[in-house]
Amino acid sequence: MFVSNPFSLLAEAFSPMFMQAYVVLMVAAVVAGVLFDMRHKRSAEFFARRRESARAAAQRELGAAAIATIAVETLVVDVMAAGEFDKWQRRLSHLLTAYGFIIYLVTTVVMVFGYASDPETPWAWTALWHLGALMVLAGGSWFFFALRADVAQEARAPLRLRQADIFIVGLLASSAFALVWHAAQMLDNGAGVTMLLFGLYLFSTTLLFVTVPWSKFAHMFYKPAAAFQKRLEAASGASDLPRPAEISHIRR
Repeated sequence: MFVSNPFSLLAEAFSPMFMQAYVVLMVAAVVAGVLFDMRHKRSAEFFARRRESARAAAQRELGAAAIATIAVETLVVDVMAAGEFDKWQRRLSHLLTAYGFIIYLVTTVVMVFGYASDPETPWAWTALWHLGALMVLAGGSWFFFALRADVAQEARAPLRLRQADIFIVGLLASSAFALVWHAAQMLDNGAGVTMLLFGLYLFSTTLLFVTVPWSKFAHMFYKPAAAFQKRLEAASGASDLPRPAEISHIRR
């Protein structure tokens, strides 16, 4: 199972162009969704105003080297290491989900466009595809059932869904149905069962990508920009956030 390409097996029933066209449509849906979200929430205007106010309040000017250093710190600490999370449980859950999603997404694109009609797909791609989906299920389920704020802090029922949960539910469903569909392919449970599971996989994946304006999907593009702006303001002295000493004084 871990060394077979589900999309090359699918080619026995559908042309490889079917899944290739589907991937292109999903990419277009994400781009359109993010642009719509930015326009609706005026995110670009917000960041522009924030930069202008920070520039006016800056106590020192930052050179190109300092800005480049801040950009690297943002990438390494805030993006790659999920530095925004203080608790190790939230951070580990986020990292498992995020890196699993990236692996799952990249390997899907590679197998669909590079090996959809090739039964001899390199095992590394298929193994990583399964690994990525499993990482999503591990990190995402941990977050969804135990670490969400309304579950961990407000003692709400884990299956009580809100609009903010669309992204994680769609991602979990896409990963789960991908693995179950592929297992059905390998077990040869019959064309009807396999096609039903494939339909559920497509439905959940489509739900994930076409609901960008209503889910937290777009936040993955905003958060790095917000983290970078926050570090710039702190370095230039323009930050309006309380300093650690001030926070300690407030707590006392």
